[in-house]
Amino acid sequence: MKVFRLLFALSIVVTVAAAFSSCGQIGSISGGLKDTLPPVLVSSTPKPNTVHFTGNKITLNFDEYIDEPLDIQSNLLVSPYPKTQPEIRTKLKTVTVKIKDTLQPNTTYAINFGKLIKDVNEGNVLKNFTYVFSTGNYIDSLSLAGRVEIAENGKTDSTLLVLLYRDAVDSTVQHSKPTYMAFVNGKGYFLFTNLPEGSYRLYALKDNDGGKTYNSKSEMFAFMDEPVHVTNQMDTSIVLYAYAEEKQEKNVSTSVLKPKPGPFKRLKFTSDVAGGKQDIRENMVLDFNKPIKTFDSTKIILTDTNYNPVKGYAVSLDSDKVFIKNKWIPDFDYRLIVNKAAVADSTDSIMVKTDTLHFKSKAESDYGNVVLRFSHLDFAKHPVLQFIQGDDIKYAYPITSGEWRNKLFTPGEYELRILFDDNNNGKWDPGSYEKKRQPEKVVTLPKKISIRENWDNESEINL
Repeated sequence: MKVFRLLFALSIVVTVAAAFSSCGQIGSISGGLKDTLPPVLVSSTPKPNTVHFTGNKITLNFDEYIDEPLDIQSNLLVSPYPKTQPEIRTKLKTVTVKIKDTLQPNTTYAINFGKLIKDVNEGNVLKNFTYVFSTGNYIDSLSLAGRVEIAENGKTDSTLLVLLYRDAVDSTVQHSKPTYMAFVNGKGYFLFTNLPEGSYRLYALKDNDGGKTYNSKSEMFAFMDEPVHVTNQMDTSIVLYAYAEEKQEKNVSTSVLKPKPGPFKRLKFTSDVAGGKQDIRENMVLDFNKPIKTFDSTKIILTDTNYNPVKGYAVSLDSDKVFIKNKWIPDFDYRLIVNKAAVADSTDSIMVKTDTLHFKSKAESDYGNVVLRFSHLDFAKHPVLQFIQGDDIKYAYPITSGEWRNKLFTPGEYELRILFDDNNNGKWDPGSYEKKRQPEKVVTLPKKISIRENWDNESEINL
């Protein structure tokens, strides 16, 4: 009897659910696992790895509805590189490729879709799906792999393209599009597949104008000194070092802004110690707001707290800045007297009044003691240790031994780099494709260093 009642109750639930499902309202069932899987290829016409390909249309059928492809130019890679890119269209679960270019005989083609194929509902991407076919009687299967680094900082850039030219001369990259192209991933690696055996020239390029050629010295570029030979033995040790021979000029507005009417700006200065303490390792700097015409160093006086002149300091002018060079006593009170007639601008105007700065120098306890010990460092390459914050090189020091010390270092978190300064001029130098000169290399160390004040900061660095 109990079983009968239970079955009767279940039948009522089913009947009620069926009644709701027959109404005009459409609901969604909540819960369940989120779809995280990319689309899967179910079938294609012709099939992948088809030989003796003669058509101009490829149909790919997937197990999910495919979203409309966006940014085709940045994602689609066809190898060998065509004169005209194919047309890509999607409809429901089907992706159609219409080939616009004349196919070469006895050639293996690979179409890499990048991030173009993704499902409609969740946007799951089938990354770098590649369809391969051949107009000959076999599929080329050789590969070429390597890595691209930015020479100036040792980092990677996934917006770079790697260009491969078959049987080319040096100047080909400057006026012709490549035979093959490959993407660079987030870790800097690239891979060419389905290559025929042969000799190739290899380059990397940040293609700012979309021309697929190296035509501007401000473009990020890399080159191999010698051709690479693709054989059954794949060489995975290839590294391209990218550089920009010239810095890209920033766009400057040509519009002229009329100055707003107002009072004439008075001559004044700001100091790099305002609100802080004077760095005992650096010069003091006074920055004036207008170009300086005349300057009298004797009217800028450095004293102690009792206004007794300090001995041995020097005052100099460089552009619109005044530098006070002094052997600063740690944790000491100073006064700087800037007479109103010390400087004059281009209209012979001087400051309104004499100004006196009250400041204190930093104590040794305000700094950190840094000791770095290096192993496997090639001193013949003139290594330079760089301390980086953001995009700026804050400090740089030549390394001449396996241990480097500095007991007065500004606290903070720094990224460390090693510049191999080949020409020993103290700075990074880019390469030159015209002169076939590779750029100087920089290695970015994987871990940052955090320097604490009044603390011994020691690290072992193994290169």
